[in-house]
Formats: sequence, C-alpha cells, structure tokens
Amino acid sequence: MVLFRLNQIRVERMQSIENNKILVKLLPLAIAAAIFSTLATPRMVLGQEPAVNEEESSTVVYQAEFFEQYQPFSVNDMLARIPGINLARGRGDNRRGLGAGGNQVLINGRRVAGKGNEGNAQLSRIPANEVEYIEIIRGTSGDLDVRGGNQIINVVLQQAQSSQSYAYEVNTDHYHDGKYQPGAKISVTGQNRKLNYFLSAELEPRYEFRDGFERAFDVNGTLSNTVDRDEGRDSWPVTLQANLGYEFSQQNTANINFQWNDNEYDSYADRILTDFSVTPTTSTVERDTIPTEQSSWEIGGDYMHVFGNGNRWKTLFIVNDADNNSVRSRFQVDGTTLERDLYLSNVERTRERIIRSSYIANFSQAHSVESGIERAQTTLDTSLQLGLLGSTSAGERFGGLTAITDSTGTVEELRSEYFAIHNWQLNDRMSLESTMLFEDSTISQSGTSNRSRSFTFFRPRFDYRFDLTSSVQFRATVEKDVQQLSFRDFTAGVDSMDDEQNAFEGNADLRQQQLWRYEANFEYRFPQDAGVLNSNFFFEDLEDVIDNVDVSTATQILSARGNVGDGERYGVRLDGSLRLSFINQPQVLVTAGLNLEESTLVDPFLNIDRERSIRGGGSSYSFGFRHDIPTFRNMNYGINYRREFYKEFKVYDIDKTEQYPKIGSYFGWVEIQGNTGVIYRFEARDSRDRCRLRTRYAGGTIATGYIEEIEDSCSDAGPVLALKIRGTF
Repeated sequence: MVLFRLNQIRVERMQSIENNKILVKLLPLAIAAAIFSTLATPRMVLGQEPAVNEEESSTVVYQAEFFEQYQPFSVNDMLARIPGINLARGRGDNRRGLGAGGNQVLINGRRVAGKGNEGNAQLSRIPANEVEYIEIIRGTSGDLDVRGGNQIINVVLQQAQSSQSYAYEVNTDHYHDGKYQPGAKISVTGQNRKLNYFLSAELEPRYEFRDGFERAFDVNGTLSNTVDRDEGRDSWPVTLQANLGYEFSQQNTANINFQWNDNEYDSYADRILTDFSVTPTTSTVERDTIPTEQSSWEIGGDYMHVFGNGNRWKTLFIVNDADNNSVRSRFQVDGTTLERDLYLSNVERTRERIIRSSYIANFSQAHSVESGIERAQTTLDTSLQLGLLGSTSAGERFGGLTAITDSTGTVEELRSEYFAIHNWQLNDRMSLESTMLFEDSTISQSGTSNRSRSFTFFRPRFDYRFDLTSSVQFRATVEKDVQQLSFRDFTAGVDSMDDEQNAFEGNADLRQQQLWRYEANFEYRFPQDAGVLNSNFFFEDLEDVIDNVDVSTATQILSARGNVGDGERYGVRLDGSLRLSFINQPQVLVTAGLNLEESTLVDPFLNIDRERSIRGGGSSYSFGFRHDIPTFRNMNYGINYRREFYKEFKVYDIDKTEQYPKIGSYFGWVEIQGNTGVIYRFEARDSRDRCRLRTRYAGGTIATGYIEEIEDSCSDAGPVLALKIRGTF
C-alpha cells in the first residue's frame, strides 16, 4: 500500500514538473523575442551622467537624478543599473569578530555594526526615494569607516527635519511539485530631527522539494542497487530588524541595530531501496523525519566622536546568540507499520561578544593613522546523541534505541587583535595603505575532550593603488592571512550528505590554515558610464591546509578534519560590464565573468599531488543581460546564467571519494510598473540538477582497500516561478 501511494505521488509530481518545464522553456524564447524587437527601437538618452568627485578622482558619484528615468523601487534596483557594480558587492567570509570591514556597504558613510544585519542586508529594504546619491569608492582613505575592500559602496540618504516612507512587497513562489508559498516584506524609513530609523519585517518562503535517483555499480559495472529518493523542506523564516541612529551634535553620533530571526520547519526524505545483488530482487522503504528549530538574535551599535582637530574616536560592539537544533529519525516502512532504527539528535548554540575601538589621527592631508584593539569572545556548545536499533533501550534521550554515541562539548575562543593602519596619499594619483595586525587568541575545549591552546600571529597587509588615468586603475595587494578554525571541526557533528555515515569525528589538535596572498588588479572604466573591464590575478602560498585526515582506531576506520601540509592556489578573475551604446542601445547592459583557479596539495591518504577537496569547484563562467525600457511603463527584463567548470573537483575522504559534476543555473525576470506606480515582477530561477559520483572502498582506506561500489546520483529541485508586487507610500 505504501509503495503504491509513493508511486502515485511521483506520477502526479512528474506531471506537474513537465508543465513547469514547458513554462521555463518558453521564458528564454520570450526574452529572445523581446531582444529582437528592441533592436529597432530608437536610441534612448541616459539621464544625468555619473560624476567623478573632484576631491577624490577615484570616486564615482551617482546622483539620485541619474536613476529617476528608471523609477527604481529599492537601493538594490539602483545598483543594478551601475556597470561593474559586482566588483564592489563581494561579501565577506563570515569570519568571527568584526575586522576592518572589507567590502561592507556604508550607509551615510558609516559602517553598520552587525553580522547578519550589516549594510549589504539592507539594500533590498531601503526605498530608492530616500537616496540622495551613491558613491563607488575605488581608492583608499583614512576617512573611510571600513578598510581592505576592493571597492566600497556608500549610500547617502536624504536629510530632512521630518520624513517617513513605507515600502512593501508581497510575493508567491510556485514550485515544480505544484506547491504555492506566499511571502511578504514591509519596511519603514524615516527621520525625526536628529533621529533616523529603519524598521523592517520579512516572511520569506524557503520551501524545497527535491526528486532524486541513485544507481550503484560494483567494480565490474554490474548494477547492484538503486535508491529512489524524494526530499522536502517546508521552511518559512521570520526576520525582524531595526536600525536607529541619533546625532547628539556634529561631533557625536551613535547607532544601535537589532535583528531577530526564527525558523522552525520540518524536513523529510522518502527512499525506496532496491537490491539487485540477490535473487529475487528485494525492495525496502525508508522514511526520515527531521524537525529543525533555528533561532537567533543580534544587537550591535557604534559611537563616534569627532575632535576639534578632525581626529576621530569610534567604538563598535556586537552581541549575538544563535540556536540550531535538529533530530533525525529514520524509519523502516512495512505496509502501515513504521519501525525506527536510527535516532540522531544534534544541538548547537553559538554566541559572540565583540567590541572594537580605535582612534584615527590625521597628521596631514597625506598621512593618517588608525590604531586600536578588538576583543572578541566566541562560544559554541554542542550535543550529539546517536541511537541505533539494538537489544537494549537507552530511553528517550536516544529515541528509545541503543546508545551508540553521546558527545557533548564546548569550544570557546578569546581573541584580541591589536592593529595600526597607516594611509599615505603619495600624490593625487597614488596611495599606499599599510596594516600591521597582531592577533592573540586562546581556544579552550571542554566536554568529551578537555584542552586549551594559545596562538599568536602577525598579519601585515599592504594595499597600493595607482590611477594611471581617470579611467584606468592599478591595484596591488600583499597580505598575510590566517584562516579561522571552524568550531564544528573540533567536535563530533552530523554528515547530512551521506545516508550511510551518520556522524563524523572532531579533532582537538587542529591548527589554523595560514597563507600569503598576492594580488594584482587592473580596472578600466569606459567614458560616459559605458562599462567596466576588470582583471584580477592572484597567487596564494598555503601552510597547514585543512582537509580530511586519518583518525582510525584499531576497530574502526574514521576520518576527521586535520592539517595535511602545505599547498598553493593561483588563478585569474575576469569581469566585464558593457552598455550597448555602440549599436544604439545604451539601455541594454551586458555582463560576463570568467574565474580560473588551480590549487595543489599532497594527499594525506594517497601521498600524491592533487587539488584541494572542495564541493564547489574553483572555476566558473557567467553572463548576464539586462534591458531597461523607461518609456514603456518602466519595463525591464533580463537573465543571468552561471556555471562551474574546469575539472570536476573531488572530495577525498579516508574510505571514499566524491565528484560533483556541475550544471549551470539561471535567474530571469520581467518587471513592469502599473498605472498607480505599483511594480509587478515575474521571476524564474533554477539551480538545475545536483549530481554526485561517489566511489566507496572496503577492506581498508582509499590507499589500502578495494573499490566496493560506485554510486551515481542526481537530484533536481526544479524551477521556481515567483510573482512579486512592490510599492511605496
């Protein structure tokens, strides 16, 4: 009965999938037809051209008037019209602590003190009608609130004694199994004399249904088993944010920011396992249920005082707390009977307490120095219980099954960074920014393993910039970087990527991965805002690379994350963004990108040179197309495509290897404005198939054992179609 119902559901889902595929196939045809029709339209003149700041030739300023012809909804919509904006929108690496800020977005010249609630996260919520101008800062300066970024976006909002505006969005997503999921956003931005505020609430759908199939072969190529897998997740996270700023005087300003997130959802996986190695062929049915609870909150703030001589003192702080709890139960299905044979509970709580304070002194127009200290405390509490079907029961803590693993742990890092940043404007075309940073940290672990270790690092950085002309800039960077350790690598955790591996071991002996990074960057900006070409060449000399290592016992083959030795990584990134003015279409913006990466290290299991273990792959290409038609209800449409390529990177483990063949993903949209100013937007996106080729070994490791089976699996979440309605009042 259960098998019949599962097959019936699959037939219904496949019919829905086919209908959606027809719609998705029609989307590129519609876009192509629109492109063809626009080639005959008369040339449209752009609005006010962006200006170059006379005091800082490497800063490009886009006044609000430049965007009026498009009538954008949010700051994100404004940035989408700027060629080469992707160079300034690179996100950070989610390091612990605050750091110098890197590529964070500035709001009114100030850095937003937050991790999840920083400047980038606000761009889709700030209404475009609140913006006075946008700066693309390509140079370095002691006056900037962040350091170390390639380019910096500064969004300057309008000043008024009293103002208030609302922005809203309602949307519905349609998934390939026929599911509809609504969502909504609302925000208010305003000023009341010296107080400015930004409040937002968001309910965003994160539903997914993934249909997959796996075939396993023995070493002779004979089919041994198959797995027909359906996976689903019904997530609907709620996010509330508040950003408040107050100007006590021209010399004293303060900001405080809040964020709260809650996401409680259920996941499931249905599997039909068919064994072809026995006669007659047998089939079993399994079902996983994975209820998950995620919640987090964050409070951040900053204060700045400007002295009479122009020097500044600023302090930032962040306090946050995040919980992530999940319980996986696997059941064997026999008709209407469910028998639990696996119970896996994983509880994680992460807390951060950060304060960063510095003093910025301007010794002359050419020299400024920022010196200060950052102090951070990060704590991870984990608890993992694994129960399997056996002869005894260990109670509800293990789901009524036999206890196999009971691991608890706490990892805490106390870290101090002492830094000095010297900015030297060599002349009106060249600058050199030098950073000297000393890091002192102590990592303590308690629970299943108890130990404490201390580390000290010196991390210099040099950033040289030369404006050969107002259009051509050369950038060179040399820096020593120390990658922060992942706390999850210290303690036992869950392997959600492998049905046959329930959990993995922790490693309390990890050392930080270190590297010297060398970069050279050339950027050319076409006249009259016609486009941007950028090339970046990089080389990284790696030390103590972290990958999988052997931690086997006398009775069990095990692996964990560990240091495998030294390595290298090098490559080139090419980006281009061009308006098609030369064919009389300045409102058409075409983008393209190419990333090539090569990396090597010595494998700890096979003792051979190989590429590093990553699931993503280091090389990719992308292209995009955008066409604005301001004269026709401010219509715009476009498509973006991205695909990874160039060697299917492997993940090496002690008893298996995994390859992840890549298939490109796309995102397309059509947007039009109604008579009342309301914006209607249709989107289609598809991450395409997710495939994996896994080779399992038995009788030892990948170096000493033999190939047991080769698993070839693919799954597809299908296209997602979305309708969004936006407006302001």
